[in-house]
Amino acid sequence: MSATLDIESRFDHEHQDTDSLCSKDGRVDAYFSADVETDGPIPGPFSMLSFALVFAGSFDGEKFVRPAAYAQHFYRELRPISPEFQLEALKVNGLDRDRLLREGDAPESALIEAAEWVRTTAGDCRPVLVAYPLSFDWSFLYWYFVRFLKDGSPFAHSQCFDIKTAFAVKAHIPIASAGRRHLMPKLRANGRHTHNALDDAIEQAEVFANLFEWDGKYGKND
Repeated sequence: MSATLDIESRFDHEHQDTDSLCSKDGRVDAYFSADVETDGPIPGPFSMLSFALVFAGSFDGEKFVRPAAYAQHFYRELRPISPEFQLEALKVNGLDRDRLLREGDAPESALIEAAEWVRTTAGDCRPVLVAYPLSFDWSFLYWYFVRFLKDGSPFAHSQCFDIKTAFAVKAHIPIASAGRRHLMPKLRANGRHTHNALDDAIEQAEVFANLFEWDGKYGKND
C-alpha cells in the first residue's frame, strides 16, 4: 500500500458505507486502531507527519466482533507545525518533510475531518483508540485533537486501550516481555510493519482482534 493515497482512492476508502458493527447502544465500544509517524519524540516541539485510524471492531461487554475487512479507515499526511525535527525519526518513516511543508494537509482541517469520521463510524457507540504500545500514538493524537479542535478529542481524555498491556495480562508476562517481537504466530498479523501509518494501523487492528479473541492458553503450535 502506497504511503500517499491519490484523491479518488482516498475518497473511496473514507466515504464507503460507514455503518459499523456496533449496535445503536452507547454502552458498546467501537475500537479504532491508530498509528502515527512523527519527526520527533514529543508533540509541540516536534510534528506529527502522518496518521491513520482504522475501525477495528466492537465489544458490548459479552461479544467481540471484528470487521470482515479493514476497509473503513482514515489517513492523512500533515504539514509540520515546528521547525524542529530529528533526522533519526525521518529515516524510520521515510517521509519527505520538505514535501509536507509544501503539500501536507493543514492540521486544523485534517483533525476536524478525522474527528468527524470517528464519530460517524462509531455512531452511537463509544469510540476507543487502540495502539501498540498506546503511549506514543495517544500522546500525539490527543495533543493534536486538543490543540486544533474546539471540542477536543473524539476519544475524550481516556477512552483508549493499550494492546501491549493486554498482551502482558493475558500471557501472564512482564511488560518488558510484551513487545511485538514476543507475539506468538497465532497473534501476529498477515501484513508486515512498514512504518507507513495506514499499513501499520491495519496490521495493528488485526493483532488487536487476534489478541482480543485469544483465551490466553498456549498450544504446542503457538
